[in-house]
Amino acid sequence: MSRSTVGRLIGLAGLAGVAATGVVLARDERQRRAYTPDDVRARLHARAEAAEAAPAETEASLEVVPAPTTRRGRLAQRARGQLRHLPHWLQRSDPLPGPDGAGARRGGG
Repeated sequence: MSRSTVGRLIGLAGLAGVAATGVVLARDERQRRAYTPDDVRARLHARAEAAEAAPAETEASLEVVPAPTTRRGRLAQRARGQLRHLPHWLQRSDPLPGPDGAGARRGGG
């Protein structure tokens, strides 16, 4: 394939991606606008009740993660942060190892 053909294909793929994103956003907007004010009010009240019923988190229950000091540790922390944004079917079942080796793959060796 020539370079111009590859460039055209990449451009068409980009346009298809933009169009698909617009379709998804339009569908979400239609669904959001389909709620009546009473529906919105009922959902907000249900969420408020659920928040009151849940026990409040204390500072003792929060996990403090030390800042990585090595380049490898910083890259691993960034990768773990990016993995949270993937769809559930693409996420790893085992976490990436941290700077101290925690979360390393289990298994034979």
